[in-house]
Amino acid sequence: MKQKPSAINIIWLSMVLIATVTAAYTGRMDEVTKASFESAKDAVTLAIGLIGPMALWLGIMKVAEAGGLLRLVARWVRPVMVRLFPDVPHDHPAMSAMIMNMAANALGLGNAATPMGIKAMQELDKLAAEKGTATNAMCLFLAINTSSVTLLPLGVITVRAAANAASPAEVLVPSLIATCGSTLVAIVMAKLLAGRQEALQVAPYEKAGDIEQKSGEQGADLLPPGPGGRVFIWLLIAAFVGGVIYQWQNAPPVSLNSVDTMNAITSWLIPVLISVLLIFGYLRGVKIYETLTDGAKEGFSTAVRIIPFMVAIFVAIGMFRASGAMDILIRVFSPLTEAVGMPAEALAVAFMRPLSGSGSFAIMSEIVNQDPDSFLALLVSTMQGSTETTFYVLAVYFGSVGIRRTRHALPAALCADAAGIIASVAVCHLWAG
Repeated sequence: MKQKPSAINIIWLSMVLIATVTAAYTGRMDEVTKASFESAKDAVTLAIGLIGPMALWLGIMKVAEAGGLLRLVARWVRPVMVRLFPDVPHDHPAMSAMIMNMAANALGLGNAATPMGIKAMQELDKLAAEKGTATNAMCLFLAINTSSVTLLPLGVITVRAAANAASPAEVLVPSLIATCGSTLVAIVMAKLLAGRQEALQVAPYEKAGDIEQKSGEQGADLLPPGPGGRVFIWLLIAAFVGGVIYQWQNAPPVSLNSVDTMNAITSWLIPVLISVLLIFGYLRGVKIYETLTDGAKEGFSTAVRIIPFMVAIFVAIGMFRASGAMDILIRVFSPLTEAVGMPAEALAVAFMRPLSGSGSFAIMSEIVNQDPDSFLALLVSTMQGSTETTFYVLAVYFGSVGIRRTRHALPAALCADAAGIIASVAVCHLWAG
């Protein structure tokens, strides 16, 4: 039986054709042509820039996996994850990888979240009986990612602080409420849409116990350090705690709500997280250097594999923006959105956010700089902090495992984006009122 084309095929083709037709009327055909080449180049540049972070974090994830940390993490949150992802065995590596991705997103650690998300998608692909087709678990995982569960939208707060807003961190609570709403919608829509489509078979999975019995030699590779190695690690931990105390005592007094404090906390998270994962692997007897470099090889090949998908998405978005179609779309919908309390200026961020993270961030920054304490600045800041670049996430995550039939992933993700925008408008009106 022939498969229907997924939604991304129709949307991608529509964006390219609408951009070409619009340019014929607006006289921007030259701009569209340049945008197609520039966007393709930008996509490759971005993908190459991802090679380093992917190699690092997939290598670190390999160390954590070899040490058994992923199984331990999955066991802690098993009740919730099993209900969300019934098709994924509770002891499968995909469970813990998804958990670590969501935790990194919540803390605003985007550089760590993307490689972990790709690792989760690669593990989920091992459970797919039909390669190249997104499973229900993949669709739900992507929808949750695009709803952007972020506890600390540091980039937005930094922009507001640079614009001398009276309360740069005022966006924290509205963003949290809006992102919770969008995440709830993402889960509900992914479940509803999955129920309306044909059921997909799940590939058989060997339990961890069976795998360990078949590969008894793997356990022999784990050689925990002797007393000297453990003492050395504990001395380093004690020295680190002493450094934290020293910095705390000598740092000038600042408010816990200040942007400088949040910047400092975030800057400490990445090195601490890397060190904790590597120490865990070392104490469990993992050959951390060899294991990390093996995982880094996977990160390199993954970054190269996603280039075609990113080029396709970036070209369509670049042509659509350059043709003037985005401006026309904003003018058409502005009377409707203004009637429900959403200023026309915020529409640019709402439409741009699923398409281009850098584009929406630039528009948000410009609005905030003009009047940082206005309702409009609060609204666009909340929208930026509670939604995600849907098409970028789809291209990177699905591209990493060669998914071409996305099924209901994109509709569920776009519904989550719409819910995040609506929730941002409602919450900001209540917050400002």
